[in-house]
Amino acid sequence: MRSIKISPSILSADFSRLGDEIQNLEKAQADLIHIDVMDGHFVPNLTIGPVVIKKLRKYTNLPFDVHLMISPVHKYIKNYAEAGANIITIHPEATENLESSIKEIKSYNKKAGVSLNPETSVDKVLPVLHLIDLVLIMSVNPGFGGQKFMEKTLEKVKILRKEIDKKKLKAEIEIDGGINFENAKKAKDAGVDILVSGTTIFQENEGDLKRNIQLLKTG
Repeated sequence: MRSIKISPSILSADFSRLGDEIQNLEKAQADLIHIDVMDGHFVPNLTIGPVVIKKLRKYTNLPFDVHLMISPVHKYIKNYAEAGANIITIHPEATENLESSIKEIKSYNKKAGVSLNPETSVDKVLPVLHLIDLVLIMSVNPGFGGQKFMEKTLEKVKILRKEIDKKKLKAEIEIDGGINFENAKKAKDAGVDILVSGTTIFQENEGDLKRNIQLLKTG
């Protein structure tokens, strides 16, 4: 049985007190902190950059799971590595050379991830699967929180789970987008290792972070 990890998305946190929110997530037994970086270009929204991530780093020892939705991404990898990211996940569409960008991430001793949008084929990641630590399956269109989960994306999870297990690769499968208590079980059954959740963790059960994290993990 795989050990399921929970990576709460701070996109749903109170941005006026992010440091406290992150500390509360650590107390609630989150495994990682998911940080969405959007540039208003690759996706139609703006969030935070490396300066904020660097400030937040002092609030927790939990790994920062940083998802870069920016383009072109390659020239900014160094900034996020130095800001304190532990995992840096990029999109194939955001770089001219995916393998080169993966190597750039690794050169800073960071874990490298590749994210697939709902319409992006799993074939985009299969050639580099042996080089990376994470595949992030987007189960909504990236750019905004609170969207409805797309169940069709679980087919990619199943393909990846089979490939990773067959080749005994180290890459973990993460899923992000509309994750709630109901579809979390479907995602885990399909082969997911890490669940990203924002709205459910911060809003369900009157914002009981610990309870919501446990329900996602074990439900």
